[in-house]
Amino acid sequence: MNDASNRFRALLERMTRAICRGDGAAAANCFVPEGVYHDGFYGEFRGRAAIRGMVEQHFHANARDFSWILSDVLSDGRLGYARYGFNYVSKIPGSEGKRVFFAGICQAQLEDGLIAHYGEVFDRGVALVQMNFAPERIAKSLARWAQAEKEARK
Repeated sequence: MNDASNRFRALLERMTRAICRGDGAAAANCFVPEGVYHDGFYGEFRGRAAIRGMVEQHFHANARDFSWILSDVLSDGRLGYARYGFNYVSKIPGSEGKRVFFAGICQAQLEDGLIAHYGEVFDRGVALVQMNFAPERIAKSLARWAQAEKEARK
């Protein structure tokens, strides 16, 4: 692995460990001040205060016992990619106590050794099925996300 990939891996590991333990401030400090975290479920959070809130008021309000394993981390110092496996125990009504697992890929734009923009791709339906969401609820959620993807590409 090259030096840029090693630095990116260390940054991602610092961010993911902070998120898993619910330390929103530490996770946000992995980003430039106006950095963006685009979450596959909750959408876009811009700026350190918003990223901190995402961790504390969304992730940890709706789940517990997180695990985030990175692999195949690559970077040239400006752009970074990694595969990951992510799992947690749901706290969402109707799926409390269900362990949910999915795999994905993240991409990060980097500035001055920090994340300027983080985005990810994973199959959201896989997570929703594991939480025993009703088929109609899954279809409604996937249709909403599909429309958002179309709008983003216009």
